Amino acid sequence: MNDRREVLRGDVLVKDGIIVAVGENLEKNHGGAERVISVEGCCVLPGFVQTHVHLCQTLFRGIVEDVGLDKWLDRVWQLEAAHDAGSIYSSAMLGCCELLRSGTTCVLDMGSVHHYEKIFEALLKSGIRAVGGKAMMDSGEAVPSGLRESTRQSLEESLKLCSRWSGAGEGRIGYALAPRFMESCSEELLRTVAERARELGLLIHSHASETREELSDCKAQTGLTPVGYLHSIGLTGPDLVLAHCVHLESEDFQILSETGTKVSHCPSSNLKLSSGIANIGQMVRSGVKISLGCDGAPCNNNLDMVLEMRLAALLQSYLNRDDFPWARLFLEAATIGGAEALGMGDLIGSLEPGKKADIIAIDISGPHTFCGGSCEESFRLVFSARGSDVKTVVVDGHVLMEDARFVFLDEEELVATSSEELRKLLARCG
Repeated sequence: MNDRREVLRGDVLVKDGIIVAVGENLEKNHGGAERVISVEGCCVLPGFVQTHVHLCQTLFRGIVEDVGLDKWLDRVWQLEAAHDAGSIYSSAMLGCCELLRSGTTCVLDMGSVHHYEKIFEALLKSGIRAVGGKAMMDSGEAVPSGLRESTRQSLEESLKLCSRWSGAGEGRIGYALAPRFMESCSEELLRTVAERARELGLLIHSHASETREELSDCKAQTGLTPVGYLHSIGLTGPDLVLAHCVHLESEDFQILSETGTKVSHCPSSNLKLSSGIANIGQMVRSGVKISLGCDGAPCNNNLDMVLEMRLAALLQSYLNRDDFPWARLFLEAATIGGAEALGMGDLIGSLEPGKKADIIAIDISGPHTFCGGSCEESFRLVFSARGSDVKTVVVDGHVLMEDARFVFLDEEELVATSSEELRKLLARCG
């Protein structure tokens, strides 16, 4: 996968964390290699890039079920407020393990209000590439006291974290300002976030237009849609990634397109929380840039990008009822689309000389991925493959998983520690 969307049979040569060449017989033509990883029978791809996850919520999977977004948030916010340093670190490590195992090598993460330094520690230890930031929440009657902060506190803590962690891990870690959504953020906070992000060259990560209720509440309060409101206060732009955008009106599509604002499509959580189905077809026709995210473990309940691609393609095929190549679109949304949303299109997202060696290998030799004739690889990967088919994961040239076994992470120990941290968190939460 390169800028010409070529599918090649051959090798990928990596040196000092950078892709040097892609083609046939590279070991022979380049005088041998220090290490050769055989991935016979696999598709070798750029690692998946997820543009909306909540690693702080991984511990909560299965706790809040069969409710819509408002009731779900009430409980999840209580759980987030009960986090301490140990529980949030375990939650993030558990999420990183699941993400890497199913081929995600880079994420845009929104944390909770507190303890984000522990999430950065987990990101560093796991080896994943990430842009992340603490959630910013200074307003809203529904926000519990344990998560409510002043405007000044929110900004100061965010910028302190940015100064400490941006560029860590030899450049693997970046910072994004993360105002949660308009109903939990004052206008002062949102305007200041826009100003500081542009001053410092930071990404902005937020939610918008997830439910009909959010749309109607915003129009009642401001006379505008959520996207229209964010645009009116100067937040929209190519450095803004908005999760969801399920309920858009005609002018919203134009705003998103003209400003270059990116949309992170999260179909699983939108269905599970009864939020709706985003019309990606209309976004694409309007020129809106799309990427994908699994959202949080308690509202999905997977962090598997292969499942997310499949569901996204099936839903849009039905919703739009046309002959559009949805499998190809969402495979690109999961790779180069995600990279471009994060401002990393020149670094990751495709297998090209000069780019970072964020690489995965997906086994397509099994019966469930058998495709006769000249089946396009995007169909096989999106509709037939599974996250469990990922065999090899490389980030920044470092082999994190080989032959479906982690090199550094101890999954058994991680699960045991996470179980104990969850027990203690639930006791604190009551």
